[in-house]
Amino acid sequence: MSKTCLNPEHSELGKKSTYEFHYNPDRLLPITRVQNRLALGINTLPLPFYGFDRWNHYEVSWLNEKGKPIIAVAEIIYGCESENIIESKSMKLYFNSFNNSKFKDATQVENIIKQDLETRIGNSMVTVKITAASDFNSENILPKLEGFQLDELDVDCSVYSNDPHFLSTETEVVTETLYSDLLKSNCLVTSQPDWCSVQITYKGKKINRAGLLRYIVSFRNDNEFHEQCIEKIFMHVMQKCQPEKLTVYGRSTRRGGIDINSIRSTEPVNQESVANIRLIRQ
Repeated sequence: MSKTCLNPEHSELGKKSTYEFHYNPDRLLPITRVQNRLALGINTLPLPFYGFDRWNHYEVSWLNEKGKPIIAVAEIIYGCESENIIESKSMKLYFNSFNNSKFKDATQVENIIKQDLETRIGNSMVTVKITAASDFNSENILPKLEGFQLDELDVDCSVYSNDPHFLSTETEVVTETLYSDLLKSNCLVTSQPDWCSVQITYKGKKINRAGLLRYIVSFRNDNEFHEQCIEKIFMHVMQKCQPEKLTVYGRSTRRGGIDINSIRSTEPVNQESVANIRLIRQ
């Protein structure tokens, strides 16, 4: 049975936090997906999309059995069908509790994180991969996402509260990939800025590009979770443009050593087939 916090105000966001000196899984705060999905008209199962959320945490450390610090990066993936998400600051506080705790090896740490998260998110398996500092490489760092860059369009923008009315289609039927680095929203509680690059791949009537860019920009002053932004884009594009196929993929910049990257699609998504690339801003 998962543990759920229905209200993000119950979290430590925007508040002075105490830091644990020893491992404490109770620092993890689950928040239900239901409320945000109901606002999008998602009130029945199955979900209208497939996908998953991938977290990268770049500030992972613990002590080996001799007390020597180990540093690493953690990759965490769980499906969009999970009952809950994990509030991001609580994830950081949870990982901080490993800093002065001793563990046998990375495999033990992976198994502990997997168990702790699965207990709290509900209804989804969790994949955890720990990469040691000695195995770091830059092979997957890319300057930009694939596709046509909407940001080069010379358009006037004046609406900074999310407005799906900008979305429209033309008569031509196409299969194409578009992307923008201009998606910005604010933390749901603290209003700190969250930045994201978003890629939209679809088949159907051609989406008006200027309107799509204005729509993406219109998130600018909204308070949303990362995952909610991607689901909102998916739902609005489906409702307003009615493509045959649609995939929306967002890669956020990191805050507190963590970036959250979500994908939602009309087609089943294999976690292994979506490379964990890293953009320059990440």
